Amino acid sequence: IKVRRDKRRAKMRVLGVGFRLMNSIPEVIEIDLEQQITFMGLFGMIDPPRSEVKEAVALAKTAGIRPIMITGDHPLTAMEIARELGITENGRVLTGMELEKISLDELKNLLEDVNVFARVAPEHKLRIVQALQEKGHVVAMTGDGVNDAPALRKADIGVAMGITGTDVS
Repeated sequence: IKVRRDKRRAKMRVLGVGFRLMNSIPEVIEIDLEQQITFMGLFGMIDPPRSEVKEAVALAKTAGIRPIMITGDHPLTAMEIARELGITENGRVLTGMELEKISLDELKNLLEDVNVFARVAPEHKLRIVQALQEKGHVVAMTGDGVNDAPALRKADIGVAMGITGTDVS
């Protein structure tokens, strides 16, 4: 089997689909419902950035602001979107698992070369904000979910993302 990678595939989120037949929906769940599931297949879904984002990134860079992407997405997906938006040119990405293994001082040293963080958890976002602040940067953080709330609060400027955001953010 020959595997071919192209940008369209790298940007797709792959979801698995399955089902389980039941006679009724149990009122009290005493069994693990994620057992005896029949696998149906996989499908790819594209979740492209909004059209105005590329221009906003370019404008921010012109103003001397360094955009950094911190996402739960797969590293390949994050990297391709970051390249498309002009957030990175060097292809470096750090994952949450990698962040777990390094000290805060090591993270501070890596921050100058890494603009993309993928597969991160809320505590990783918080750690990235802290490392940037300890290096003397003024940090603005945007987010829309509960998972973004701690980093939004820690940042010098926290921007909760309006209509699509949660009340917590």
